[in-house]
Amino acid sequence: MAAGDTSTGRRDAATVSDWDLLAADRLRAQAVPRPGRSFWQDVWSRFISRRMAVFGAVILILIALLAVFGPSLTGRSYNRQESSLANIPPVLSATEFAGQANWFYVNPSLKVIEVTPDGHLVRQVPQVSDDMLTKRAIFEADGTAVQLDYSRQPPVLLGADGQPGERTHLVWNADYRLGTDALGRDVLTRTFYGARISLAVALVATLVNALIGIIYGGVSGYVGGAVDTVMMRIVDIINTIPLALYVILVKVVLGSGGFSSIVIALASVYWVDMARVVRGQALSLKNQEFVLAARTIGSPPGAILRRHILPNALGPIIVTGTMLIPSAIFIEAFLSFIGIGIAPPMASLGTMANDALATLRSSPYQLLAPTATICLIMFAFNFVGDGLRDALDPKLRA
Repeated sequence: MAAGDTSTGRRDAATVSDWDLLAADRLRAQAVPRPGRSFWQDVWSRFISRRMAVFGAVILILIALLAVFGPSLTGRSYNRQESSLANIPPVLSATEFAGQANWFYVNPSLKVIEVTPDGHLVRQVPQVSDDMLTKRAIFEADGTAVQLDYSRQPPVLLGADGQPGERTHLVWNADYRLGTDALGRDVLTRTFYGARISLAVALVATLVNALIGIIYGGVSGYVGGAVDTVMMRIVDIINTIPLALYVILVKVVLGSGGFSSIVIALASVYWVDMARVVRGQALSLKNQEFVLAARTIGSPPGAILRRHILPNALGPIIVTGTMLIPSAIFIEAFLSFIGIGIAPPMASLGTMANDALATLRSSPYQLLAPTATICLIMFAFNFVGDGLRDALDPKLRA
């Protein structure tokens, strides 16, 4: 019996010990595996985990920095004209002649440009004569004659003896990294200024959405009834009139087609989409328990909107604003392209694209810079908008 009692006690002790281990395991399983984080910490963590969103944010930061500091790096003005250096591409096909320290490049206008071996533009070589019968023009550089045979396609540079040059070199344009336009203006500097205009339009669109669209839509959705009906009909009327007509009317009133007309046109009509989004959020939130509790304790409507409805609708507001920004940039570029936006000589991506159409066949690089910049800005904002949409969705919280 003693031995039996001893074995029974051992089994009971083992049973108790096993239950103690299970209890400890259960406590460890219920423990939180990570420290608590706020909502915005979760948003940031989910946003940086999306590579395309981070890539878009980096692109926007780089474009903003170049738009602000780029012109000071190039040291050139967006409206300075060098007619003797018009239509010079970023990459030059320069011809080398024996006994000449520098090389020579022929631009699409059949002008001969003297170029150093490291890609610096020296000058436009003076033309001495032009024989229309043989289609040969003679240029003189430092006492040495150079002939241009433009009867061939492409034109060929010949020496004084009528023989072709020794070699042809491809050199990067060291003075104008993206070349020059038809008026001899620096394409790179003008692209920086054009990006500055586009980002300024994006900033204006964001501020207008915040100041007008959010307040208008919040009041309409929260008050409801006849007030909501009247306010939304005003939105419908504004939304049915084309934006181009607004810009034309603003230009007629102001008497100018500068940046102010674009800003006023966007401020007049661009908030309607944001107002509709905020109204929908207000309609869905105003009957929630926390809003009803705020009404019960006597909170005024303005405080309810400011403290309860708009903070809970912040996710859709941010996403909608981010998605509307590329549309505003495209509208500005399109209006400038068709001639009713930013007025010359101010540099805009739309005006640059319009100017490049005249030399599209001979100098297609002039169209590449503004269109590529527009695409980068729009794609970057869309990537950031997609990332914010996913990051602000509480259902995706891990």
